[in-house]
Amino acid sequence: MRLAFCLIKYFPHGGLQRSCLQIAEECLRRGHGVRIFTLAWDGAVPDGLEVEVLKVSGLTNHRRRVALGAALTRHVTRQAYDGVVGFSKMPGLDIYYGGDSCFAEVARRRHPLYRLTGRCRTYLALEAAVFQPHARTHVLLLSAQEAGYYRKHYRTQPERLHLLPPGIARDRMATPESAATGTQLRAELKIPLHHRVLLMVGSGFRAKGVDRTLRAVAALPSRLRDQTTLIIIGHDNFRPFQRLARRLGVTRQLMFFHGRTDIPRFLFAADLLVHPAYRETAGAILVEALAAGLPVLASDVCGFSEHVTRSDGGRLVPSPFQQTTFNRLVVDMLTSPRRREWGLNGIRYVQQTDVFSRAQRAVDLIETVLP
Repeated sequence: MRLAFCLIKYFPHGGLQRSCLQIAEECLRRGHGVRIFTLAWDGAVPDGLEVEVLKVSGLTNHRRRVALGAALTRHVTRQAYDGVVGFSKMPGLDIYYGGDSCFAEVARRRHPLYRLTGRCRTYLALEAAVFQPHARTHVLLLSAQEAGYYRKHYRTQPERLHLLPPGIARDRMATPESAATGTQLRAELKIPLHHRVLLMVGSGFRAKGVDRTLRAVAALPSRLRDQTTLIIIGHDNFRPFQRLARRLGVTRQLMFFHGRTDIPRFLFAADLLVHPAYRETAGAILVEALAAGLPVLASDVCGFSEHVTRSDGGRLVPSPFQQTTFNRLVVDMLTSPRRREWGLNGIRYVQQTDVFSRAQRAVDLIETVLP
């Protein structure tokens, strides 16, 4: 088959971007042709993959998304494609990969006046084009929670909604050498072995709850705070959070890194993964931490928070989020004698659960759904 993929923009360390590339590469391995249409591409292009950067007009993100959808329609009409796979919502898709939250549910929780804005109306229209009952688009989803929201708001037929495994990389899995790898990284970063290391990984610091974690570090008992290091890794603007850290008096406890290719080393070096997200469709890093034997503390809004519960690999912050509750749980988990137990539970769960085959399952469904 010859397939057209559509992605807003590509950069190497984005979760949605990695998913798109992994699925495209699996298609290539099976002999299919793939051309990705995008507004921007930052990084190497794998052998055999075609990438076309489209120029569209629009002063706002939502206008550019509409323009991208129109440009994609023009291109696929002129050329022969067996199917169109979108990684953002737009009309005319045969298959949509659901890396975004249900916008209708997001809008429901906002002020009523927000639904009158052009941004909100545009995103709702793009979403409806994919999920309304008369649409023909099949949807690849990452969590049952999101599937429930779409069924509630659009009455989407269940047979059009397909759940995928988390799809983490196998190098996240703990090995007998993992402890030594973590110790080596601590030495490189000059973090004493007796210090507690909190880890956050993910682009979009505001949505991931970096501010919540900084406040939790500031609230630690003084002795524990002095022996704690917070490492934050992601593709975003550090400066607003560095300013917040200065106001809270926790600059000494903080390390920021742009996107890294050696995430497993950080998973093996840390004592606790914290992910108090405001919103998170999936949250692959939660499952990656379980695989690495790293206890997890996450907000229960994360799509993959169910894996933390099923594995007994950590704790969840209940909704509605309370900063004081999160602060208490951070202290409890950093000092709990159950930390080793949580880590072993996570490893055992990943060994017994399919969390690796997302790209393969996605392409299976593409091949099944398309004529």
